[in-house]
Amino acid sequence: MTTVSASVHTGPATSLRSLLSQWKAVIGYAVIALVSLIAFGLGTESGVSTSFTVSQTGDALQVPAFSVSSQPVTLTLSVILFALAGYQVWAQLRREPVGVWLPIAFGLAFMGALLTWSGAGRENTNVALTGMLVSGVFLAVPLVFGAMAGTLCERSGVVNIAIEGQLLGGAFLAVVVASVTDNAYIGMAAAPIAGALVGALLALFAVRYWVDQIVVGVVLNVLVIGITSFLFSTVLSDNPEFNQAGAQIGAQGGVAMQSLPIPLLSEIPILGPVFFDQNALVYLMYVIVIVFQVMLFKSRWGLRVRAVGEHPKAADTVGIKVNRTRVRNTILGGAIAGLGGAFFTVASGLSFSKEMTSGKGYIALAAMILGRWNPKGALLAALLFGFADSLRIQLGVIGSSIPSEFLAMLPYLATIFAVAGLVGKSRPPAAENIPYKK
Repeated sequence: MTTVSASVHTGPATSLRSLLSQWKAVIGYAVIALVSLIAFGLGTESGVSTSFTVSQTGDALQVPAFSVSSQPVTLTLSVILFALAGYQVWAQLRREPVGVWLPIAFGLAFMGALLTWSGAGRENTNVALTGMLVSGVFLAVPLVFGAMAGTLCERSGVVNIAIEGQLLGGAFLAVVVASVTDNAYIGMAAAPIAGALVGALLALFAVRYWVDQIVVGVVLNVLVIGITSFLFSTVLSDNPEFNQAGAQIGAQGGVAMQSLPIPLLSEIPILGPVFFDQNALVYLMYVIVIVFQVMLFKSRWGLRVRAVGEHPKAADTVGIKVNRTRVRNTILGGAIAGLGGAFFTVASGLSFSKEMTSGKGYIALAAMILGRWNPKGALLAALLFGFADSLRIQLGVIGSSIPSEFLAMLPYLATIFAVAGLVGKSRPPAAENIPYKK
């Protein structure tokens, strides 16, 4: 009697939770679209315009600045948001996957409405489109490297929460080696060593001793933060020659990576400065994404890695060394994340400071989830988060009425939406965080 009563009372609640879980992406899209319509579409004063600047000083081809009528643009973008939410409903009813393009398009449309609304009616203040895009790609660099590291590890069945520590370790070692050798590129080459060491510790405890991978990752993050903070306070503070500010490039004692414009390609309007007038770390990012995309899905090695992450017992029966594959991929993933850590120091022209990664490792994990554990999708998701960070900077430049504290939250709010599943359902590799015991 008690059992029947419990099932009757818990049944509807369970059904409601299941329904909300299935439709949370649609609900999230609809709420955000409604906010955009009310706050940006209807909240924009009629008859005012927003001015945009395309070309930068020194561009070979100068594109004149232009203005758009603010309210029609924000209303149009809000309608597009509702249309994308409607497409999500259609895909949900037909049980068809929508791919990573839908949340990317939704995020770009929302940011466009926000940017147009913020710049409406501001005389003598133009929104620098190309500058914002250049900044967005550059700010996405550590997210891309971190997302590649997470993808490589989780495809083989190891959850890499330690990306934050790997980025921070790479940033620290990069600036120290660059300062000692007076060469930013040697510092960049040393950064993967720190990430690989953290990855090796993760592999040791997760694969050899079967410790919960998420717990180990969090502990390693705290460990790296503690070690780098201690060394910063005791070594770098007393010996500033080991932490030379890259911003002093050209001055005595300064080290930093300079931009390397690609001839002809860098002169293409908009696309040239954004993609082909960057430093070596950005170009290396392009190569790594392409190589990982091809290797994971077009090679025997990639097939074995995915088999280990999906069904390790079946992989073992055909002769694949499951634990050896996991250890190697975890160390390699750590090295990739450590390389991304060089962005914070030698690539950005900054000295090392305590906890300077500011949670970028966790945002990289969100990019990996949003990208469906696919290098190409993770790249697009990381660019979206990078543009969100760049949008925060641009809104501050044009003097937006949005409080600066809220602007600082933008990248992290986008991360919460991705991790909470509000951008659609995604399935991780089946064997992740499950030790393989023979």
